[in-house]
Order: sequence, then C-alpha cells, then structure tokens
Amino acid sequence: MNKPAAPDIDDSKAPLIEHLIELRQRLLWAVVALVIAFVFSLFYADEIFGILVVPLTDAFPAGEGTLIYTKLYEAFFVEIKVAMFAAFFLAFPIISNQLWAFVAPGLYASEKKAFLPFLIATPLLFTAGAALAYYIVMPTAFRFFLGFEGEVGGLTQEALPAMGDYLSLVMQFILAFGVCFQLPVLLLLLNRAGLVTRQQLKGLRRYMVVAAFALAAILTPPDVVSQLMLGIPLILLYEVSLAIMWFGDRRKSATKEAD
Repeated sequence: MNKPAAPDIDDSKAPLIEHLIELRQRLLWAVVALVIAFVFSLFYADEIFGILVVPLTDAFPAGEGTLIYTKLYEAFFVEIKVAMFAAFFLAFPIISNQLWAFVAPGLYASEKKAFLPFLIATPLLFTAGAALAYYIVMPTAFRFFLGFEGEVGGLTQEALPAMGDYLSLVMQFILAFGVCFQLPVLLLLLNRAGLVTRQQLKGLRRYMVVAAFALAAILTPPDVVSQLMLGIPLILLYEVSLAIMWFGDRRKSATKEAD
C-alpha cells in the first residue's frame, strides 16, 4: 500500500487572528532574547569595549594613546551602546530563527530549499565584512589618522579621541562592511526572482563600479584608504555574484537538455 505523499506546503488555513497571535508570540521571544543578551552584554561591557579598542591601541605607539570622555555621562552611555551592539549580534540567531519559523509554513518545499543557502550566507558574509573592517581596515585607517600627530607651527598636535566618537566610528565601520557584504545575497535573490538577469548585470558593470566607490565614500570616513578598502571588495563580490549566476544558468541549461 502506497503511503500518501507528504504535502508540499502546510495544509492549515489558520485565520488572520491566529497568524497575528503567532506573530506576537514570535516577536515576544525575539524581544526576550534581545533583553537577556543585553543584560549579559552589559555585565561584560568593559571587556567588549576593550576588544573594540584593540585596533586603536595597536595604531598608537606602544604605551601611548588615551581615550577621553568630555561629558560626565558619556562613559556610561558608551557602555549602554556597547551592550546593545553586542546584544543584537548575540540574539540574532534566535531572532532570525523566530522569523523563519513564522515565514516557513507559508513556503513550498522547493522555496524553502532555495532560501536555505541565502539564510546560511547572510550571517557568514556579514561576519566576513565585519572581520575585514576590524582586522584590516580599522588598523590601517587609524594609523593613517594618527599620522597627523606632531609639531604644527611650534605647537603639539595630539590625537585625543573621545569614547563616544570612537565607538560611533567603530560601529560605522563594522555595520558598513557587514551590510555591504550582503551584495551577493541581494543580487542572487533578484536573479532567482527573475527581476534581473546575468546579462543585464554585466551591462551595468561600469555603473556598478562607480556606485561601489560612491557608496564607500558615503559609508566610510572621508579618507581614500577606507573607501578603497570597501569599494574594491564590493566590486569583487559583484564579480563573484556574476560567476555564481553563470554556473546557475549552465546548470539550468543542462537540466533542460536532459529533460
């Protein structure tokens, strides 16, 4: 006796109110995860900020360098921002899992299979972008900025970065590189949805080069080094996306010929 085939999509037709209740429950779990991660991160805020300060420490000569705060409450709010920043990364797996658990029942099995590589690639690419910013871009940029220290007109020109300004700069670097490294995910999703083709993207290559450096100029500090270190990887990621599309098109053609 043949077993009934597994349904390709959930057969349940829950009314709207049940979907809203489920959405509220998912959001509640996401918020709880974020709050717990925030409390944990706040307890270790000094250690986390110490990790974020390493690129600046290495940029200064050994034993030199000072972080200041010009407002009495600045150091306190820096710890709050650090805890929130770290909490988002710690809670992201749970938040994304709750989002997927809400959306997945409405997708066909083939759609779930198609989305899985993008779900895996998104955090990996963000981590790669953040790592590039932390280990290479920020130390290089900070050494460039600190190169302006010295004597100017008989006066000593010294860098005294403020805690709040430094944290904002670090967050800007990490978020800019992490988000921009999602370019392959965006392009491949658009291609999978049939909104753009590889040939269209190839025709836009020269404009994308200009757009990459324009975006780098907006998202990074106004120095050429940082802009090049974001613009060049964006162009490489664009080319990698085109290569993946080429393999995908070849596989589709082979499948059609086999059929």
